[in-house]
Amino acid sequence: MPVLLGIDTGGTYTDAVLLDDEKGILRSAKSLTTRHDLTVGIADAMRQVLPEQIPPIHLVSLSSTLATNAIVEGKGAPACLILLGYDPEMISRDDFGRIPPENPVVFLKGGHTLSGKEQEPLDRRGVRKEAAAYASSVSAFAVSGYFSVRNATHELAAREIIRNLTGLPVTCGHELTSRLNAPLRAMTALLNARLIPLMHDLIVAVQKVLSDLKIGAPLMIVKGDGSLIASEMALERPIETIVSGPAASMVGARHLSGYDDALVIDMGGTTSDIALMRGGFPLLSDCGLSVNGFRPMVSSIDVRTEGIGGDSEIRFDDAQRMRIGPRRVIPLSLLGSEFPRVVETLKRLTGLATRQNFRDMRFLMRSRSISKSEPLAPLHGEILKSISDQPVLQMHLLEQFRYPAECRYGIDDLVDRGMLAVSSFTPTDAVQALGFYAVGSREAALHGSELFAAGCGIESDELCRTVFSQVIVQLGRALIMMMLAAEGERPEDPGFGDALIERALRDDAECLLAVALSLRVPIVAVGAPVATYLPSVAEALNCPICIPDYAAVANAVGAVVGSVFQSVHIVIKPHEGGTVFRVHLPEGIRDFKSHQRAVEYARERSRMLAEEHALRAGAGDIEIRIEMRELVANSAVSGERVRIETEIVAAAIGRPEFGR
Repeated sequence: MPVLLGIDTGGTYTDAVLLDDEKGILRSAKSLTTRHDLTVGIADAMRQVLPEQIPPIHLVSLSSTLATNAIVEGKGAPACLILLGYDPEMISRDDFGRIPPENPVVFLKGGHTLSGKEQEPLDRRGVRKEAAAYASSVSAFAVSGYFSVRNATHELAAREIIRNLTGLPVTCGHELTSRLNAPLRAMTALLNARLIPLMHDLIVAVQKVLSDLKIGAPLMIVKGDGSLIASEMALERPIETIVSGPAASMVGARHLSGYDDALVIDMGGTTSDIALMRGGFPLLSDCGLSVNGFRPMVSSIDVRTEGIGGDSEIRFDDAQRMRIGPRRVIPLSLLGSEFPRVVETLKRLTGLATRQNFRDMRFLMRSRSISKSEPLAPLHGEILKSISDQPVLQMHLLEQFRYPAECRYGIDDLVDRGMLAVSSFTPTDAVQALGFYAVGSREAALHGSELFAAGCGIESDELCRTVFSQVIVQLGRALIMMMLAAEGERPEDPGFGDALIERALRDDAECLLAVALSLRVPIVAVGAPVATYLPSVAEALNCPICIPDYAAVANAVGAVVGSVFQSVHIVIKPHEGGTVFRVHLPEGIRDFKSHQRAVEYARERSRMLAEEHALRAGAGDIEIRIEMRELVANSAVSGERVRIETEIVAAAIGRPEFGR
């Protein structure tokens, strides 16, 4: 039977599963995610999950954080954006001011009108000139023509010129979305072009690992909507893989639980991702998912990501209220299991903790992701030299510097840049101390809870239960807000709503007003820590909960059980008083004298294109569904119903073609 290998790179762990297409999961494994080089963690997880005698692998599928992380962190290769027929003033009003200076933006004549008519002739000479000027300083080009979704001929012509002249990758805006909004489409094209070299390096590295293991199966990548795409196609459209990991989790949760309608939560070490599943599919975002303030115009699941996980940092705000997350730190229990001296240090510190110095009672370590070529300020260099391969208590490190306050700023900067790792008390340590969870050194968790509690002026057991309760409240609130958003609700007074939600989720006998909430769909919980926290959340929300077998690796399961999905949108608009019907195609426009003939042609052409896209995406046994949508309105003159627009949508669906 076909044997499939699924891999997911999460914020904390990289998971892998070996799955028989009929028997189910054969083996699973986890490895720490290596963000400085994702392939290190991927290779480790793959070697753990594969038996000594590797069976014939028919398919390998990967969900990756690469695209999301790159956009969040502002990373990417330099790319040149060529805008055809754009008004510079319109661009200045949007996010283009945030484009790093190494990404030149060029304005040239060209573009089309809403009807698909040429606005100005394409400046072909200008395209050649700008391509030649920037070819040596960028890694890719992006081309976006005004109203290119109504007529893409200028984008296609510019792409051919640039490719022939430079040999570099070129992204066209109309290939990524069929929706109107020229500035967003241009930004999406640029983000995609910047990601192409990064995706290329990842795929080549993964293929090298597969080659070393003598695995010659096709490699698929998970898209942000949960469907799969061949790695060759992902190289052209890496922007489509944003939120790939959460999408894989939702598909895996559906496969493992069997629920078609559910509120799915994937809780990891760093974040918790929440999405609503209806009819066996996660709901998709209508307006595009916001990533670091950008809204790329690509299809993705409607996911709510909360910065709370088992390894979230516990801190206090200015009002001395406990806050958990969003930053991840290394749990003391894990640090203590790897470095036994940490346990002794924690034991000695317990009586010394106060609110004033508690923040300095965390451990610092050099990150494995330090780049030798990265420039450092003198203070940063001194801090790094003072930290060996063993964890260093921040309080002891500060004693080595003349100006501790300045050193604290330097430490925080190195942590933000990913050059120092922090270990502190986390929810994982709290539930470990309470006996709810077992991982790493319980002795380190107990001493850590005593130290933290002494700094707070309370008993350690009270502290741990407060942390556990706070996690329940934050997770429950996130689930409720996701449900409200899915139903179109936006609470006008978040403070009032928060107070009611917290009262419903926190069992406080002293409150005179009791609030009860209930969900009408079950919770499906996946991820390593969910068995510890989510049953209490479900009890507070009065709903059933399902934690399926292999919940800890649901994301890797979702990476390999998904299907290929490709769609084509073709718009038909009446022209010349309704005597001509214009079909707006990906390759240009075509006019017909009758609406029926235009629809017939659009249906046939959409079917053909959808099948072509699905085959390129790696699908086999393709099923095509065609839907026609009519937009009509009342005529201001006659009052009769008038056809404004006809949209033909062809969807091609199929399971990936297995290799041999």
